[in-house]
Amino acid sequence: MPKARPINLLGSFQSLTRLEGRTPTTTDDESKDTFTMLSEFRDGGAFASTFAGKSEWERHSKGDELVLAVEGQTDLILFIGGREQRATLEEGSMIIVPENTWHRFETEGVKILTLTPQPTDHFAGEIPPD
Repeated sequence: MPKARPINLLGSFQSLTRLEGRTPTTTDDESKDTFTMLSEFRDGGAFASTFAGKSEWERHSKGDELVLAVEGQTDLILFIGGREQRATLEEGSMIIVPENTWHRFETEGVKILTLTPQPTDHFAGEIPPD
């Protein structure tokens, strides 16, 4: 059984480099210094990241995802019922993304903490598949 340990969230962000100009086709290599797994959590992990731009669509088929804006602001776009629904997260606000819901980020700059189940599906196109 893993031991419980405190995680210095603010210190974790200091070790990251903000990815400027993120796009749906940004590669893992281009974003490697902007994301970190802080800890395993259930069937996934607790992640910290900092970026600006527009992400690809993603979804999680094994559970809900918690997204917390630690600093800055981001629009989280959810694809529900065949249309986009925009939720603005300001510093200190959070949202629960329902299981299997396609979503993506648009931001001028944000630091986020997520509790993300795995696996994660990705889609770089304009409208995600059903």
